Amino acid sequence: MDGHTPGQPGEGGPEPPPPRAAGIRVLKRNMKRSGSRNCLSQKSCLGSREREWLREDPNRGCVYVYAADQASSVPDLHVVLCTVDTSALEICASEGKEGLYVQLNGDLVRKLDPQERPLHMIYTYLADLGFQDASRIQEEAAYSDLSCMIRFYSEKPSPLEQLDRILLSGVFNVRKGKTQLHKWSERLVVLCGTCLIVSSVKECQTGKMHILPLVGGKIEEVKRRPLCLAFCSAEAQAPTYHISFDSPADYQRWHRQATKVVSQRLSTVDLSCQSLEEVPEHLFYCQDITSLNLRHNFMQLESPGGVNSLCRFSQLRVLNLSHNKLGEFPLQICEIPNLTELNLSCNRLSQLPAQIGQLLSLQTMILDGNSLTSLPEELGCLQHLSTLGLSFNDFSNIPKVYEKLCSVEKLCMAGNCVGMLSLQMLNNMPHLKHIDLRMNLLRQVMGGSMECIKHITYFDVRDNRLTELDLSCLGSLEQIHCERNQLKELKLCGFSLRAIYANSNRLTSMTVFVAPALLASADLSRNCLASVPEWVCESKKLEALDLSWNLLTEVPLRLMCSQSLRKLAVGHNQLKSLPNPVENISLDTLDVQHNSLSHLPDALFSMALNLRFLNASANFLETLPSASYEEDTISQLQVLYLTNNQLTDQYVPVLTEHLNLRILHLAFNQLDTFPASKLHKLEELEELNLSGNRLRTIPSTVSNCKRLHTLSAHSNCITVFPEIFNLPHIQLVDLSCNSLTEILPPETLPPALHELDLKGNRDLALTHQLLDIFSHISILKIDHKLFPNADLAAPNTPWRHGLTEMSGQRNKLCISSLAVGDFAGGVEALYGMFDGDRNEEVPRLLQCTMGDVLLEEMQQSSSDRTFMCHTFLVSHRKLGMAGQKLGSSALLCYIGHGAADHNSGFSLTVANVGSCKAVLCRNGQPLSLSRVFCLEHCPEDLLKIKEQKAIITEDNKVNGVTCCTRMLGCTYLHPWVRPRPHVTTVALSVQDELLILGNKSLWEYVSPEEAVKAIRHLPDTLAAAKKLCTLAQSYGCPDNVAALVVFLNVGEDACTCEMHTLTLPNPPGSNSTKESPDSATPSSSSGIASEFSSEMSVSEVSSEVGSTASDEHAMAGLDCGVIPRTERRCSLHPIPSAGTFQRQPSCATFSSNQSDNGLDSDDELQAEGIITNGSRVEVEVDIHCSRQQTPEVPCTSTVHGPEDDSGGIFVQILQQNSLNHKSSSLLSQEKDDMPPTMSGSCMYRKKHSNGSVVPLEEILNLIEVASEAPKRKTGYFSAPSQMDPDDQFVVPPQLQHEVREQLGEVELAAQDKISGHEEFDTAL
Repeated sequence: MDGHTPGQPGEGGPEPPPPRAAGIRVLKRNMKRSGSRNCLSQKSCLGSREREWLREDPNRGCVYVYAADQASSVPDLHVVLCTVDTSALEICASEGKEGLYVQLNGDLVRKLDPQERPLHMIYTYLADLGFQDASRIQEEAAYSDLSCMIRFYSEKPSPLEQLDRILLSGVFNVRKGKTQLHKWSERLVVLCGTCLIVSSVKECQTGKMHILPLVGGKIEEVKRRPLCLAFCSAEAQAPTYHISFDSPADYQRWHRQATKVVSQRLSTVDLSCQSLEEVPEHLFYCQDITSLNLRHNFMQLESPGGVNSLCRFSQLRVLNLSHNKLGEFPLQICEIPNLTELNLSCNRLSQLPAQIGQLLSLQTMILDGNSLTSLPEELGCLQHLSTLGLSFNDFSNIPKVYEKLCSVEKLCMAGNCVGMLSLQMLNNMPHLKHIDLRMNLLRQVMGGSMECIKHITYFDVRDNRLTELDLSCLGSLEQIHCERNQLKELKLCGFSLRAIYANSNRLTSMTVFVAPALLASADLSRNCLASVPEWVCESKKLEALDLSWNLLTEVPLRLMCSQSLRKLAVGHNQLKSLPNPVENISLDTLDVQHNSLSHLPDALFSMALNLRFLNASANFLETLPSASYEEDTISQLQVLYLTNNQLTDQYVPVLTEHLNLRILHLAFNQLDTFPASKLHKLEELEELNLSGNRLRTIPSTVSNCKRLHTLSAHSNCITVFPEIFNLPHIQLVDLSCNSLTEILPPETLPPALHELDLKGNRDLALTHQLLDIFSHISILKIDHKLFPNADLAAPNTPWRHGLTEMSGQRNKLCISSLAVGDFAGGVEALYGMFDGDRNEEVPRLLQCTMGDVLLEEMQQSSSDRTFMCHTFLVSHRKLGMAGQKLGSSALLCYIGHGAADHNSGFSLTVANVGSCKAVLCRNGQPLSLSRVFCLEHCPEDLLKIKEQKAIITEDNKVNGVTCCTRMLGCTYLHPWVRPRPHVTTVALSVQDELLILGNKSLWEYVSPEEAVKAIRHLPDTLAAAKKLCTLAQSYGCPDNVAALVVFLNVGEDACTCEMHTLTLPNPPGSNSTKESPDSATPSSSSGIASEFSSEMSVSEVSSEVGSTASDEHAMAGLDCGVIPRTERRCSLHPIPSAGTFQRQPSCATFSSNQSDNGLDSDDELQAEGIITNGSRVEVEVDIHCSRQQTPEVPCTSTVHGPEDDSGGIFVQILQQNSLNHKSSSLLSQEKDDMPPTMSGSCMYRKKHSNGSVVPLEEILNLIEVASEAPKRKTGYFSAPSQMDPDDQFVVPPQLQHEVREQLGEVELAAQDKISGHEEFDTAL
C-alpha cells in the first residue's frame, strides 16, 4: 500500500492532519444535493494536490463514502484517498465505523467483508463496463456521479417504508379487552410478520409476551378515543387489544401495515428486496407462517436469524430464497417437514446434498440460474415432486434421476449445455410430457426412427444448432417449437399435432406423416420453401398459416378455399397471381405484401365475405376487383393497405364499396384526384393515408368523416389546406412536403388535435393570428422560414438531412433523434437516434447530452474508436438515477476529417448499442455499418449472459426486461447488459450517396435494400425520411418508427473553391426562394428544432419567429453589387495552415430586452419581420479562434492593430443605420471559421427563460460576432461606433502581393457588373 498522502485541496491552505491509517486520507465534504435527478451538483470534490497525488500511480484513487442519514449534522460525504489494495477494514478504521456498505445501481445494500477492497471493486466495475486505459479508469472513478452505479455507505441506510415492511415497534398505551373496566398501561408493541406482540417495556425479551395472530382478523378505529386502533384476531375467544398512538403519523403507519396483514387469506410474509442478512427475531414468534418470501436479499447461513434458523417455522410450506447468493445449499432447510415449495434460483449452487431426500412433502423445487452439473440419487425419493426447474445451469446431459421422479411432467432444462439428445432416454421417462431444451447446444437429436413414443406432447428446441430434426416417432406430439435453428429438413408425426412454430430456419422441405387433422396454427415464415407443402392443404382445421419470407411462386386454390382458414400470410414471396376463388371462403386476414401481383382475384371481395384485413402493399397493382355484393350483404373489410403500388384515380370508386373501412392506406400510388363524392361514403373511416401521390387537394367531404383521427397526405402537391378543423376526433394531420401557401384561421381548434406537421411547404406564410391559434397544439412542426421575406441561405456542407418520427398506434413517442449538420461549428456532422422502447425519459436525456460528451472526448483522444467508445460509456454514467431502471438503444454517426490528417477527406464513424441501425448507400447498394445487439443476433453475448446465470424468458428477454444485450441505462441488469458500443469507421467517397439511420421497427419492416431503392432518387431529405416511415407503417408496423436520412455529396462536384466574389440577395419583394437549413435539436416534442410545445406561450413562439429577421432595412438598402473578399476554400480543399483550428463552446450571448413596441429607444422604424410582442430575444453565438494567418483586406469599417501571436479572434461587422440606408462594406468570413448555424447542436442552442431560441442560420444580417459585445444601458445590443484596434486581419508578407492582385481584379469585376444581375453565394 502506498504511504504517500496528498495535501489539502486548493493552494496555500493549511497542512492536512495526519492520516488515521497508513496510506489513507479522509476528506470531509458537505455536498449539497441539487434539485435534478443527477447525483450531485459537483462532479468531483478533489483539489489540485489530491489530483496530482492520484496521477502519480494508476493504482491510487478515491472512494466516496456517504452517510446513511442524510439529515444528520455530520458531513454526508467523505472522500477517502486510498489504493486498490486498501481493504474495507482499513477504511472503517480510518473513519471510526464498524462496517462499510455497498449499493449497486440503486438497488440492495450489503455489508462488505472486512477484506474486500472498495477501490478495486470500483476499478473492476469500470473495466467491466468497457474502460480499458488505467488512467482513464482512475479519472472516471473520481466522479461523484458514479455513485448512481456503485455507492458506499458508512452505515446501512434504512428507508422508513422498508422498515415498515419488516417490523413496526413502539411504546404505546395499551388496553386489553373491550370493557372500560380494563386499565390503560404502557407496553412495548411490535407488529412483525403476521402477529401483534405486546410485552412489558422493562422485560420485553424475558417477561411474558402476548402474541395475537392477525391473519383473517379485524382492525377497527375507536371512535371514542382519537388515534386509537382495536386489533382483533380471527381465533375464537381471542382478546382484543386497544392501542393509542401518540401522533397521526404513527397511527397511519400502523393502520396501513396492519390492514395488509389482516386482509390475507394465508399466513404469508413478504420480505423480498429488503437487503436483509437475517430475519427479525420477532418474526419467529409468528408460528402460523406458512409462506415466507425472502427473495433478493443477502441472507447469511450461520447468523442467528439466518437461513439455517428458518427450520424454526414449523408450519412453513412455501419458502423463496432465490437471488441470495448463498453459495451452498442450506442443510437445515431439509428439516422443515411440511415444505412443499422451495425456490433456490440464482444462488451459485454447484451441488445438492444427499439430505435433499428428506423433503418428502416437496412438490415444487426451482433451481434455475445456478451452476449444477449433476443431481444426487437421493432426489429420486421425492415421489411427490411434480415440478423441477433446472434451467440455466451447466448440465451436459439429462440427469438419470428423472427416471425415478415419476410425478415430474416437465423437463425444464433451458439454457444448459446439452449437445445431443437421445429420444431413447426420453422413452425411459414415460411420465415426461413437456420437454424444454431451448438455448442449449443441441446439434443432433437421435432416435427418430424408433418406435412410437406416446407420452411427449410438447417439444421445445428453440435457439439451438440443429440442421435436421426427425420427430416422426413422437405420435402424441401436439406442439413443437424449433425456431431460430439451421434446419433444412423437418419430419413430424401429424396424429395429434396442433401447432407448429418453425420460423427463421432454412427449410427447403418439411414432411408430416399422416395429414394433421387437428392442426390449428403453423408458422413456417423466413425459410426457403419453394412451394406450399401438400399436408398443409389437407389440414381440415387449420386456422392460421404464415408462409411469409419464403420462395413461393403460387398459392394452391384449395388452400385459399379452405373453410377453416382464417388468417393467411404469404407476403415477401414471388407470387405473380392469386387463385380466383369459386366459392365462399372464410378468410378473415390476408397478407400478400411484397410480391409481384399485378391484380387481385376478381372474385376476392365477393367470395371472401368475412374478410376484414387486407395488406397488398409493395406489389404492382394497377387494378382493383369490384365488390359486387348482394343487396342484403355488406362488405366487412375494415383495414386496407395498398401502399406502394401503381393504382390510379380510376379505381378509387371501387374502394367506396367497402363502407366499413376504418383504415385506408393509398400512399405512393399514382393518384391525381380523390373524388369528393366517393370519400363522402366512407363515414366509418378513422385513418386515411394518401401520401406520396400527385394530389392537389383533399376533398372537402373529408369533413363528413366524423370518426377520422389521422390524416396523412405528405409528399403531394396540395395547395389548399383541407377542411379538418371541424372533425371532432382528429388527432394527427401530416401535410408536410406540399405546396401550401396559406391557411385560413379557424374559429376553434379540434379538441383532440395534438400534432400538426407543415414542414416542407416553402411558400407557406403563417400569420401572427395563426401562430396564436396553433400555439395550443402539443406538437407543431413548421419550417424555420416563416415569412416570405425571411429567405435564408443553405449552408455549404457536403450533406443535408431529413428526420421523421412517428408514434404509430402507441400513445407516446419513445424515440429521440439528434441531427447536427455543422457539429462543433465546422464542416462536420453528428447524427444520432435513441430508442427507449417503452420509456421516453432516457432517449431525451441522451439526445441532450451525447453531443456535449462527444465534443469533450474528441478533445482528449484522436482515435475514433476511443472517443466514440468513451462517449457511450460516459453517457451511460451521466444518466444517473434515470438510468438505473430505464434504458435505451443508441446510435451515433459522426462525419469529420480523418483523425490523423485534417486536410484529408471525410470519414464516417458509427457506434451503436441496442437495436438501432445505420445503413450507408454506396454505389446504390446498402452497406450496414451497425450491429444489432439482441439475443437472436449476438451468440457471443448470449454465451456470456448464460455464463453469468441470467434468466432468459421464453420471449427472449434478459430477466424478462429487454431483448438487447447492450444498451445505455438499465444499470440494474449489470453485468448481463453492458454499454460498450460497436464502432465502425469508413472513409467517405464520391460513391457514397446517402446514410439512413433507423430504429428497430423501421428495419423489421423495411429491408436495407428496399430502403435504399425507395429514396436514393428523391431530391428532398425530409420527403425521403417520411417515405421510409410511411412504408413501415403500411407494411404493418404498429410501434414507434423513426428515420433520419442524410444525403451525401463529398465528391469533387461539391467543391466551392475559386469563389472570390459575393453578391447580395435580392431586396424584399423580389421573387427569390432559397431552401432553409433543417437541423434537428433537442426539443420538447420530438427533437426537431421547428417543433413547438404546447407549454410555450404565443409570445415565445412569436419571439422565435421574429428573431429570424434582425434588420431588413439595412440589407434592403445596401447597393447591389460585388463585395471583395478573401479567397474561399471548400472543405475538400482547405487552406494549408501551420496552426491548428480549435473550436470553443458558446461564450457570447446577445440579449434584447425590448420595450412594448419592440424598438430601441433610438429607432424610429421597426425592423421588417420582427414581431412586437414584448418578449425577450436572445441569440447565442460561438467565438472561433484560429492561429492561421489570413490575408489582409482593406475595408472602411476595419481598423488595423498590432498582430497577436497567441491566436486572434476574427470579427465580422456590418454597419447598421435604420434611418439612413446607405451602402456599407461587408466582410465575408470563412465558412469553416463561422458556422451558419448554432442551433444544430444542443451545445450551441439553448432554450432561455422565455422559451425563445434563435438559430444563427436564420439570421442573415447578424450585426456582429465578437467575444465581448458592448451593450447599451437599455439592454440592446448594437454595433460599436468605432472599431476595436484588436479587431484586425493580418496578411503575411509572402501573400501581400497576391492579395493586392486579387483585390484589383475584384474591383474591376465590380465596376463591370454593378448594374448586372445579382447572384447570392450560398456557400458563404
